[in-house]
Amino acid sequence: MAINTTPSQVATSALQAIPFGSIIGGPLKACIEAQAMAAQTSWQFIQEVGLNINPTTGEKEVVNVSFSFLQNGRMAQLNVPLLTIVPIPYIAIQNIDINFKANISASSSSVSETSSSQNVDVGGEASASLGWGPFSMQASMKASYSSKKDSRATKNSQYSVEYTMDVAVKAGQDSMPVGFAKVLELLGSSLDVSDPDGSLEISARELTLPDTGKATLIATYKNSKGLFEPEAITMNGTKGKVDGNSVLFEISVAGDYSVAAGKKTAVCVVKGKESAAVAPAKEEQSK
Repeated sequence: MAINTTPSQVATSALQAIPFGSIIGGPLKACIEAQAMAAQTSWQFIQEVGLNINPTTGEKEVVNVSFSFLQNGRMAQLNVPLLTIVPIPYIAIQNIDINFKANISASSSSVSETSSSQNVDVGGEASASLGWGPFSMQASMKASYSSKKDSRATKNSQYSVEYTMDVAVKAGQDSMPVGFAKVLELLGSSLDVSDPDGSLEISARELTLPDTGKATLIATYKNSKGLFEPEAITMNGTKGKVDGNSVLFEISVAGDYSVAAGKKTAVCVVKGKESAAVAPAKEEQSK
């Protein structure tokens, strides 16, 4: 009897029909998409939390957080970029474990049975007597024949395919990219302690008019956020010439000049040549 190879062929076909590309590639694709979503979430967090859009210029600016504290007997203000003090979500997938198990079973059974019998009622009976003289013989014969024929065939086949898959994904807070780490380093170095009312500085509290008849006073102002704001500086209600972060004022008449910016004011006394020469003489007379 020949060996039935149908079960092995079915098992091989079932193994080839398993979608390995979907089984293995599906979890990998899902992890890649999850990683892309995590990166997009980090960028949205930086955009929405750490940056503001200047309504005037339309440019993005870093959000600063201001803290007021006591320093050397006076109130001071600390300006800190928000991105340097809050944890930025930067989740990265570190490991992906895919365990796949396939169980294929195939079986086939075949039963064939043949039996035959035949009933044929064919029979006969005969009798005869023979005799010669004093001898005589009686004989009788009887014959029968029967046959029967039946057939039965049974075939049973069973096939099953089963597979399981375990996927384990490990993710955690990853280190910042080199470029963004450098940005945070620069932001960290920009920490500044400022006066809540701003700070105003002038180049001199007293000036003497030179022979040319004009003296220059330089003023610099930082607002409460620690930003230079030369446009806010005025002297006796008039604006000067902006030069970078400072303002230049040309003075040609002696007198007291008040420089103001924000809540701060500073006074500069400008003297003429005559007043500068008379001052020592008065000091000698007093001696």
